[in-house]
Amino acid sequence: MKKLLSTFLLMAMTVPTWGADDASLKSPAIIEYVSPEQSVWTTRTTKTGEPLNPLLCVAEKLFTKANIPWHSRSYPAARMFKSLQDGTAQFSMLVKSPALQECCLLSRKPLTVLQIRVYHLEGKTPIKNLNDLAGKNIITIHGYSYGSLFRFFEDKRNRITNNVVQTHAAAFRMLAVQRADYVIDYVGPASEVLAATPIPGIRWEVLSRQDVYLVLAKNYPDAPKVMARLEAIAATIDVEKILWEAQQRSIHP
Repeated sequence: MKKLLSTFLLMAMTVPTWGADDASLKSPAIIEYVSPEQSVWTTRTTKTGEPLNPLLCVAEKLFTKANIPWHSRSYPAARMFKSLQDGTAQFSMLVKSPALQECCLLSRKPLTVLQIRVYHLEGKTPIKNLNDLAGKNIITIHGYSYGSLFRFFEDKRNRITNNVVQTHAAAFRMLAVQRADYVIDYVGPASEVLAATPIPGIRWEVLSRQDVYLVLAKNYPDAPKVMARLEAIAATIDVEKILWEAQQRSIHP
């Protein structure tokens, strides 16, 4: 009888342990990776209209190694930020923004750098810094804020004539016929346009370099630990090589 009672007691004591083991084996929560539908990385889109964002290739590496299920969506910028703020989306790769401070964790180190260039024809004055654009006739693409740069372009004190066009291709067509002197554009889309339609004698300078960080919603389960894990994985992969290869596929589809 004592032996039977001991057996029942042992079984009762082990049940909570089994339950804890089952909980620890649950799959990680699915992550939705959101990005702007007007991409700063590419002009290319899928058949469904989603941007062929090269950062998706980086995300694939990160989440595969972390064994985290995920999918991606693109939204207008305002909706993208709102989805991160209210937790309906959990992840992105973005430059720092005040809109992310309360809702999200950012990686301690940048993942890569987003480059904005100023393009011009041979013979035009090179642009060494933002102030060199004062009094100039420029072309920008509708829908981009260019980080904090757009405020400088629109400030009347800087005497800039800003010709806003709808597409990257339209910006470079306008430059080619000298209807304005400088195009302000992100390096990825500009490279794709110029590969398809080269402009003889075109020159460029870097106007801005913006650090891009991993962004994880604070409401994701164990967010600090997951962010640390993603950061550790990111340190083991060649992000720049992945982005370069993806860009080459976009330039030479």
